[in-house]
Amino acid sequence: MTVIPLVDEGLGNSAYLLDLGDGRALALDVSRDLRRVREVTDQRGFRIAFAADTHLHADFLSGAVQLGASDGARVLASAQGGREYPHTGLGDGDEVDLGGLTLRTLATPGHTHEHIAFELLDGARTVGVFTGGSLIVGSAARTDLVSPGQTEELARAQYRSLQRLALLPDDVAVWPTHGAGSFCAAPPGAERTSTIGTERATNPLLGASSEDAFVEQLLSSLGSFPPYFLRLGEINRRGPALVLGASLPGLTPAEVGRLVRCGAEVVDVRPVPDFAAGHIPRAVSIPLRPVFATWLGWLLSEDTPLVIVRNADQDPAEILWQARKVGYDNVLGELQGGIAAWNEDNRPVRATPLTTPDAVTDSAQVIDVRQDREYAGAHLPTARNIELGFLPTSAKQLPDGPIVVMCGHSERAMGAASVLERAGHTHVSVLDGGPQDWADATGRSLATGSQGQRERQGQPSAHDNRGRESK
Repeated sequence: MTVIPLVDEGLGNSAYLLDLGDGRALALDVSRDLRRVREVTDQRGFRIAFAADTHLHADFLSGAVQLGASDGARVLASAQGGREYPHTGLGDGDEVDLGGLTLRTLATPGHTHEHIAFELLDGARTVGVFTGGSLIVGSAARTDLVSPGQTEELARAQYRSLQRLALLPDDVAVWPTHGAGSFCAAPPGAERTSTIGTERATNPLLGASSEDAFVEQLLSSLGSFPPYFLRLGEINRRGPALVLGASLPGLTPAEVGRLVRCGAEVVDVRPVPDFAAGHIPRAVSIPLRPVFATWLGWLLSEDTPLVIVRNADQDPAEILWQARKVGYDNVLGELQGGIAAWNEDNRPVRATPLTTPDAVTDSAQVIDVRQDREYAGAHLPTARNIELGFLPTSAKQLPDGPIVVMCGHSERAMGAASVLERAGHTHVSVLDGGPQDWADATGRSLATGSQGQRERQGQPSAHDNRGRESK
């Protein structure tokens, strides 16, 4: 028996492939982006015989439907999930014979109402448990993704689920889905997997003195999350549409201009310096990196047609699959020939200056778009904190005049600058670097502590963010 973790660094999640030892495999909590699954199965000669989901995921579209259709995989999921596609509905205590191994269902509501964990047995011995979003390394997944009115009820269910899992033997492996970097509240820097014994000894939530203490501790750790979290669960219940291929049709500058006039948005995925030097007016800067999907889902509506601008060395398949795993199937194509073709057609461009750290003065209007925990750790004394995800709702309310936008490494800041430009601000620049770069350049000290009253218009969660550092 071999369990192969497939880590999505951008979303902070782990999917798993379980080698059943006979050429078959089980895929658990895999996303719609199945490229890594295909790579491993091709290398090892596996056939996906089972595709299991621990819950109706809010942070990505499940790949189970695709595996059922393309591979003939038997889909395993909670009977309480109301899924509208072919699957085997499982309840507490139900077992699935994997051929030498057994998968036992454990009802573990909390992260979602229908959440289940899968206990893996070799004969009578439990060797591990796929915990999804119940018990995770050093914490438990958030319970506020259904509705504000049910957050505490689900937190109390989460307490009981963790207490149940903690009764398993110490040496039982813990294979969670959500990990460090997930908006579902895993502590930063945590390991991806663990054991029951380790979690019982070190997990602060398992050490809570009472159910009330657990609830208070869990709810106080909840932070902001992207708006697509509120809709992907329902799409996963209905079943994500099947997708094939990963090509971006080429579009001429004239075609891009026509699409923009008809309501399409331009997403420029080039690195920060390239966007700064020149870009299509009103384009949104979202550099292509592991967290591309998160910022696409936070800054643009899933209903809006998208046109991509990229460099020749950036993989179009990576752009498409990151978009698709959070439900963005509306990518119409890319500007053929990139920004050079746009320039050659004498189309208008806009530049966004990069500002050196020593050029930022106390009189500058500085907007720090990092999340609260990052800002509280160290920030410029004069900086105002508005998280990037909430800037679109407050950009027009900012005072006129020059604005310097900053984050940790400029990627989020350039995205924020593009949002501000779209809102009508004409004197926007981006700090080339982060707070420490400013401190090193000026010889001045950084400030610490939360801003207090922060702009959070449209924020899905009302709790301070302490659980995830955005990138």
